[in-house]
Amino acid sequence: MLRRPLAGLAAATLGRAASDGMSGPRPVVLSGPSGAGKSTLLKRLLQEHGSIFGFSVSHTTRDPRPGEENGKDYHFVTREVMQRDIAAGDFIEHAEFSGNLYGTSKAAVRAVQATNRICVLDVDLQGVRNIKKTDLWPIYISVQPPSLEVLEQRLRQRDTETEESLAKRLAAARADMESSKEPGLFDLVIVNNSLDEAYRALREALSEEIKKAQGTGRS
Repeated sequence: MLRRPLAGLAAATLGRAASDGMSGPRPVVLSGPSGAGKSTLLKRLLQEHGSIFGFSVSHTTRDPRPGEENGKDYHFVTREVMQRDIAAGDFIEHAEFSGNLYGTSKAAVRAVQATNRICVLDVDLQGVRNIKKTDLWPIYISVQPPSLEVLEQRLRQRDTETEESLAKRLAAARADMESSKEPGLFDLVIVNNSLDEAYRALREALSEEIKKAQGTGRS
């Protein structure tokens, strides 16, 4: 099941685009609980359109998981360094989860924009609300699981969570699923029943921005 953008929100978006005179592709904010599938959808999007989209690499104070690379999956830094940079105003958004800091730096976004690509930000719900206070003006897309039970099954299959961390993620996911229904918070909510259907919905939602990035969009 896929939820489409609200007509009022789409009209407001078009009105703002016209008044701001924006013709280039907008950044994209992807959000959703861990295990909902947003990272898988993002990887597929980057594989198909690697020359168009650029992934904004977030910072975190947690330890790398097996196979993760510094500067590719995350910028892994100490709490002291990240707190210093947050205080200096170097972050667009930041949040704390399970005792670790996560955030999107201005430099990470600029690095993608410097390559003339559509910047993609993968953030949590708190990050979405923080970005809405800025002038970034991205397209907001939420990826949600079909149910909390399905999400728990996916997280357990990862075999990377303790019972304590799993409980925290499920509690956060429950709040995330409820908040995704808030009018105006997201331009599109995709319920990931099927990965292929979810990807088609994501690609369709971004088709106009893809055309702009390719230089074939209509003015």
